[in-house]
Amino acid sequence: MSLQHDIASIRKNYSRQALTEESVSNDPLDQFKVWLNEAILSQVLEPTALVLSTVSADCRPSSRVVLLKEVSPDGFVFFTNYESRKGQEMAERPYGSMTFFWAELERQVRIEGTIEKVTSEVSDVYFHSRPRGSQIGAWASPQSREINNREELEQAEAKYEQDFANLDVVPRPQHWGGYVLKPERIEFWQGRPNRLHDRIVFEQADTQWNRKRLAP
Repeated sequence: MSLQHDIASIRKNYSRQALTEESVSNDPLDQFKVWLNEAILSQVLEPTALVLSTVSADCRPSSRVVLLKEVSPDGFVFFTNYESRKGQEMAERPYGSMTFFWAELERQVRIEGTIEKVTSEVSDVYFHSRPRGSQIGAWASPQSREINNREELEQAEAKYEQDFANLDVVPRPQHWGGYVLKPERIEFWQGRPNRLHDRIVFEQADTQWNRKRLAP
């Protein structure tokens, strides 16, 4: 089946805002918080959604959408199954990148750095803040592994619901928890007219952030 539209002709001229050296914060984490807050206030669809990219031991990249759950002094925190494909890749090569795209604000943020697990205490606190159904789901889903059918997943969910029926608190599975991406490079992109977009990048050198403008 062919596409009904000429996708090469689809384009949008960005013109909402500008990003200048005078307006951007000297701390990229502070600047990110400003933009994230503006995305939330603007009711952007899924403002905390990001594309997480990892690389396998044989240097094959893979990407998927996950949700940001915290911006800590260390970096950007998210949670997942340690035994999933991304979990295995992060264990093999503890590096990754994140991409946020807030189309309504014509903005993109790209973050690169090292990845490590958060403490078990941090994982416990977040796990127990989740709805009980999501907690059961973390037990029921062997994430990224092949299953025979949907029924198998639903049967596992029913099993764990029964197993934990008499418990007020569902324990966190040891194969599930958080990671933090510790940034070494953060780029802020603001769409501008005629594809002459604003790009300001921060790169870490020792404990300092160096800032520069890139051509679009």
